[in-house]
Amino acid sequence: MELVVRAARAITGDGEVAASIGVDGGRIVAVEPFEATMDGEEVLDLGQDVVLLPGLVDTHVHVNDPGRAEWEGFETATRAAAAGGVTTIVDMPLNSLPPTVDVAALAVKRQAAAGRVHVDVGFWGGAIPGNLAELRGLHEAGVFGFKCFLLHSGVDEFPPLDARGLASAMGELASLGALMIVHAEDAHEIDSAPEPHGPEYADFLRSRPRVAENTAISQVIEEARRTGARAHILHLSSSDGLPLLAAARSAGVAVSAETCPHYLTFTAEEIRDGATQFKCCPPIREAANRERLWQGLADGVIDCVVSDHSPCTPELKRFDSGDFGLAWGGISSLQLGLPAVWTQARQRGFALTDVVRWMAARPAAQAGMRRKGRLAVGCDADFCVFAPDEAFVVDVAKLKHRNPVSAYHGRPLAGVVRSTWLRGTMIGEEPRGTLLERGNC
Repeated sequence: MELVVRAARAITGDGEVAASIGVDGGRIVAVEPFEATMDGEEVLDLGQDVVLLPGLVDTHVHVNDPGRAEWEGFETATRAAAAGGVTTIVDMPLNSLPPTVDVAALAVKRQAAAGRVHVDVGFWGGAIPGNLAELRGLHEAGVFGFKCFLLHSGVDEFPPLDARGLASAMGELASLGALMIVHAEDAHEIDSAPEPHGPEYADFLRSRPRVAENTAISQVIEEARRTGARAHILHLSSSDGLPLLAAARSAGVAVSAETCPHYLTFTAEEIRDGATQFKCCPPIREAANRERLWQGLADGVIDCVVSDHSPCTPELKRFDSGDFGLAWGGISSLQLGLPAVWTQARQRGFALTDVVRWMAARPAAQAGMRRKGRLAVGCDADFCVFAPDEAFVVDVAKLKHRNPVSAYHGRPLAGVVRSTWLRGTMIGEEPRGTLLERGNC
């Protein structure tokens, strides 16, 4: 074998075990007990203070390239991913120019990414008014599914679907066997809420009420039930949505949900006025809501945890005025998801096996990636070497994404990524990632 990794602690399908992992041709070809005799051209003994994890899979990343590469870009985003133990990302269809709403736009995005990525990268397609006829072509071209909004997306070139448009798109996706992923906030409820303005976080929170999420989730569930399409709720913030999702699943509706590290870490009560680095949509809510989201993970109602990495330039965060109504919404966290979630998870009695399930195995399965997110024979040899008991304080100047803005700046976190491996080779300075298509990973 080309490589044998001996890990006193590894997260496999059997839980946390001592294991020797054999790698050949970029794939895992053996998972044996630690004491097993295995010959390799290179043998790596990880020692006692680290845990071997499968490379994480982040299916919710806004790379914004091409078109808004000053916000982020494929080179910087994938460097940040690798530094955070993430070996596979799936890029969102909006904020780039053109948005990924037809096959020609997908080709432009692939060209922008080619030869510049340090981890493997896949793409979501977009479902917007007027592109119903484009969905089949995008599906056949290998996108992992389709994203839609039910209210203004923040950029005019990616408009939302109304009720009729959502019904039509989900009917089409049902015929394709494709997944619809939804930014679930109801436009009418948001329009009826107070407008956000000024530096007070409480005012911003009132502008994005839970009822907006709850109403939209109910609408998506109903369309999934009616059409038979698979649906996925993005960045769940409102814990009120949990019983809706649980009831739908019990009734056989194919609906899943994710949440994000910032909803599991921060609370509305601790966000000071003017701190627009914490602005995201839907918003960070109260402490009690956060704890119910953790319970949703424990109960299996929330399937996975992904970053919703949505960066921008410092100017767009409007630190000059601290006005939550004017600032761009998005949390930059691609590099920090693993330690952020682990810090909170271990305080609540969860294990690294849980974190790996939420951040590697389930995102991969939800996107249809058969060879990602697991330390198992036949899977890609994508590894994260993680020191769970080592601590650090986040310094934005040391993060790899393009702009030095993050809500996590100055926050102590537990767990350090020592190294990240893609198909059996440690990720270094040279971009070695590949562009993925649905069905080839």
